[in-house]
Amino acid sequence: MGLSSSCLPSHCVLMVLILGTAAFAEDWPHWRGPSRDGHSAEVSGWTDGKWPLGDVVWRANIGVGSSSPVVIDGKLYLLGWADGEDHLVCFDARSGEEQWRQSSPAAKFGRVATGDQGLYAGPCSTPEYDAATNALFTLGIDGDLHCWDLANQGRQLWHRNLYDDYHAPQRPRVNRSGRRDYGYTSSPLVQDDVLIVEVGAETGTVMGFDKRTGKELWRSAAHSPAGHTGGPVSLTLSGVPCVAVHNFDGLLVIRIDGGRAGETVAEYPWRTDFANNIATPLVVDDSVILTSSYNIHKVARLKIALDGTIDVLWELEEASKVCSPVLLGDHLYWAWRKVHCVDVRTGKQLWSGGSCGDAGSLIATADQKLIGWVGKGGLLLIENATDSANKLTELASRRLLNQTDAWPHVVLADRHLYCRDGNGELICLPIQ
Repeated sequence: MGLSSSCLPSHCVLMVLILGTAAFAEDWPHWRGPSRDGHSAEVSGWTDGKWPLGDVVWRANIGVGSSSPVVIDGKLYLLGWADGEDHLVCFDARSGEEQWRQSSPAAKFGRVATGDQGLYAGPCSTPEYDAATNALFTLGIDGDLHCWDLANQGRQLWHRNLYDDYHAPQRPRVNRSGRRDYGYTSSPLVQDDVLIVEVGAETGTVMGFDKRTGKELWRSAAHSPAGHTGGPVSLTLSGVPCVAVHNFDGLLVIRIDGGRAGETVAEYPWRTDFANNIATPLVVDDSVILTSSYNIHKVARLKIALDGTIDVLWELEEASKVCSPVLLGDHLYWAWRKVHCVDVRTGKQLWSGGSCGDAGSLIATADQKLIGWVGKGGLLLIENATDSANKLTELASRRLLNQTDAWPHVVLADRHLYCRDGNGELICLPIQ
């Protein structure tokens, strides 16, 4: 007869739970992780006052780019640019052994790019994985949208170029700031049979494509230029599936259901100097967290209704210029110049501290810790605000890379951390 947990002594049940949690391995198949919100179901490894982070076990550089890696079924997929081509490379996630690569002609910058070209180059969009078709979707800086068959060494299934097809113009100047256009930076999003992409064309800000063929299915009624964020995010309003994107002009929420796909639900003005709406919106129930710096230096929580009503629940004069916020319990965190913590219910800042530089990303772990990849290659382990209510508590840190800003987001998968810098250098560290 099999044993149920009720048959075991309590200390045995606890040990089973601890071992089960420690052994749990999870993929990282999308921008910002499995649920696209910076959360991992894996633990940080913090035990008895120590962070058992091993030495670098492998490293690779396939070319420049700020695209983050994705990890699926023991394989890591990385996008980079070198020698006039974008390279999609599949590695064994544990050993770093290259499995295959697909290369295609590509520009180093978008064709109408201007400004800050010493700070970035190559693909900035993170690949999107679809489990139903075992396909990977990539978007290059110059608008090359590809679908790759992972079951067949990454064979190309279809391709289209968004600049060729939709002629998105250069982003306009904002106020008196310099003009900025970084090309296509937004990660695609698969919802059911549709690949959703922020195109930023005069014929539609957001478009939906058949994920199997690349055929356009719908386009948004709104037609603002694209923002420079990490990508569209999904949300549900009164039972209706929608997506939100922080475009050039502000927050845009559209429907994606049936014959009403592309209809505008709500818009909220938020036009940042240098067109730098960068941080990805964070969905919290029926609300969205937005943040930026420059002339709109704040964080705000906006409650969205299907009838288009937007209520500002709170605003705080703090900002994240780059780091996309992550929610852990009732606390909102981000890393920009410092690590910040805010009560998501009220907008009250609980603490800020440390030094992070301009670049940074945070992920939340199952044991209620935060892992940060910040500045020019610093890795941090941070205590949550429930256990450290009055100040930032930095549990551990390690300096790993010192070349360029850590624009790509840190990834946790199968008890390994993957960190990349803007020069394209990728390193893998085990949590032992």
